[in-house]
Amino acid sequence: MTVETLATHRVHGGTLRYCKHDSASTGTPMKFTVWTPDGEGPFPYLVWLSGLTCTEDNFTVKSGVYQHAARHGIAIVAPDTSPRGEGVADDPAYDLGQGAGFYVDATQAPWSPHFKMYSYVTKDLLAAVDGAFPLDAGRRGIFGHSMGGHGALTLALRNPELFKSVSAFAPIVSPLNCPWGDKAMSAYLGPDRAAWRAHDACALIEDGQGTAFDDILIDQGLADSFLENQLKPELIEAAAAKAGRKVTVRRQEGYDHSYFFMTTFIGEHVGWHLERL
Repeated sequence: MTVETLATHRVHGGTLRYCKHDSASTGTPMKFTVWTPDGEGPFPYLVWLSGLTCTEDNFTVKSGVYQHAARHGIAIVAPDTSPRGEGVADDPAYDLGQGAGFYVDATQAPWSPHFKMYSYVTKDLLAAVDGAFPLDAGRRGIFGHSMGGHGALTLALRNPELFKSVSAFAPIVSPLNCPWGDKAMSAYLGPDRAAWRAHDACALIEDGQGTAFDDILIDQGLADSFLENQLKPELIEAAAAKAGRKVTVRRQEGYDHSYFFMTTFIGEHVGWHLERL
């Protein structure tokens, strides 16, 4: 798989690359960033999944992750959140269509031809970065924010052979039980809610998926305007307790849904992952 480097930047003693490649899953070009430390590698690495409206650039510019990655000698990969371009379906709303792929493989028109973000991340993206950069596929973790937190949780729970650790910031833990989930899953997967369970972290835990993970770390700001209506971390705590699983939800007083929240705690997440990689 050919990876084109669009731009290169020196940052925190390592190299940040903006990249593009063709995805068989989405049928479109896709963009991502990858930061690698200096040295031969192969390096353990984390895949970051961003939230609604984001591109590959939001996390790359705003998170402050690379100083922590440099300290720990860990690489970071951050893909776009959806397919884009001419002929790709879209919606005027911010929470559907381009910028809102929800990390599922759509089965419904007009989304199904290109909106295959589950397959993109688990297949095309990993194949591209593992083939082009000195990364250790056996020491790979995943984390994300909001919609991307939902993606990180569900992709990890369904694919523990791909990801050895998982954490999230303010994730959508149960699309079956929130307005964002109702809208996106209905559009992408159709009205049969049974088909949604494979993309609901609480349902996956209830169904026994991802037992290999010793813990799942979640940070949630208590000043987050989406906390009560959309995010509902108490649901994943209840699912984990019922299943005898460990999920650690840290509720952070005064923090909202923004990157100011994430940049405050992202260093702790990087260190937490490294202990498991």
